[in-house]
Amino acid sequence: MKTSTLAIALALGLAACGQSSDTRAQDGPFAESNRVVPGDAATMKASFAPVVREAAPAVVNISARGERATDPFFQMFGGPASQAVGSIGSGVIVRPTGVVVTNNHVIEGMSEIRVTLSDRREFPARVVLADARSDVAVLQLEGVNERLPTLNIDDREEQQVGDLVLAIGNPFGVGQTVTNGIISALNRTETNISDSGSFIQTDAAINPGNSGGALVDMDGDLIGINSAIFSRSGTSSGVGFAIPAAQVRRVVETAVGGATAVVRSWLGVKGETVSADIARSLGLDRPQGLLVTQTWPGGPGERAGLREGDVITAVDGAEVNDQGGLNFRVGLHDPNETVALSVLRDGRTETLNARIERLPGNADIDKAVVIRTGSLSGAQVLALNPALADNLGGDPFASGVIVGGVTGRSYASANGFRPGDIITSVDGRAITTVQQASGVRRGSEVVINRGGRAISGVVRY
Repeated sequence: MKTSTLAIALALGLAACGQSSDTRAQDGPFAESNRVVPGDAATMKASFAPVVREAAPAVVNISARGERATDPFFQMFGGPASQAVGSIGSGVIVRPTGVVVTNNHVIEGMSEIRVTLSDRREFPARVVLADARSDVAVLQLEGVNERLPTLNIDDREEQQVGDLVLAIGNPFGVGQTVTNGIISALNRTETNISDSGSFIQTDAAINPGNSGGALVDMDGDLIGINSAIFSRSGTSSGVGFAIPAAQVRRVVETAVGGATAVVRSWLGVKGETVSADIARSLGLDRPQGLLVTQTWPGGPGERAGLREGDVITAVDGAEVNDQGGLNFRVGLHDPNETVALSVLRDGRTETLNARIERLPGNADIDKAVVIRTGSLSGAQVLALNPALADNLGGDPFASGVIVGGVTGRSYASANGFRPGDIITSVDGRAITTVQQASGVRRGSEVVINRGGRAISGVVRY
């Protein structure tokens, strides 16, 4: 699970640093196209300057400052309670009134944000909406009294692997820089960046400071927001990831519409990727789609007629092959909209129409309760529900009680509980309420989920 208060480190570094585990693309047959390969050396040497000239004025540099609490251990020896921190990144103007889109991790936890335009003018900015799940934030420049240059958000998803692209941003804080490359893959899902994201992969050089910058096609349109790279050195190794324009537009329109948070839509379906073995067992000619393993009782998927054993191969005609791909496609829609699901069942292909809805439950983590008795005293806990679990980056189907915080020198701390732990059972009985968690006593056997691993042990205090 990941959130600003309950975080488990990502294997893939945001702000273009870190590493990724294996990734998977929603690979399918190459689309038909009337595009042609350049026929002569003169065409190959054509300059990108016209595209840059149109796009670059809408790309901005972002510098942010804030304060972060220091380790209590150092405070005991006279150290300061907080220290100044800073962040440098990039952004894109998407409305002439000064609406800027960037990565959430560029401005997260920062109290002062300044935006520098390509002509070196500076503006203070405020956060209109920050969506940690998609890693997209929307800013409003203050003091704007003229129409600013913008980039058109192209969410038609007409890009193809091999298309030329430009990455425009502020790498290493040196100032606006342009790099070029191609689209290496589309619909990358298992990247450890987000469990509901589907990313554009590019070999255009992306480095620290490029985060939040523009990925632009040869029409000069914004097709993605550069977000992260796969790297063992922390610098570009030719594998960069950008948030697709369709997801960017959804967050921007939510912010411009006056909402303070992106409403998550869901289908109420859980599944696993169809492997070669599963494909053989189902009689499929190739591995494809997502095998439904669970449906939420009374949820949109179940009402539409989905059942365990079905294989979802596409949403609104867009191919899906894993849970991340399904979450992404459903998440592009508002609650109460209808999506068309292509489903393989008993050797036949069917189309089911599902009316998606909000995740049930309350996602407010501020409602955590501090336990004051027993072996968990000093822990802030909250019973999981689909909305809360999803908000924290976890499985909406998960059940249990999540630890939101642990007070130092408490029984909960002495027993080794950490923020983000999910208590699933005590002495063999499932735990689903705060009251049950309050009853944990010395000698009880507790099972927790920590970072996706089940850990069991006996509490000593």
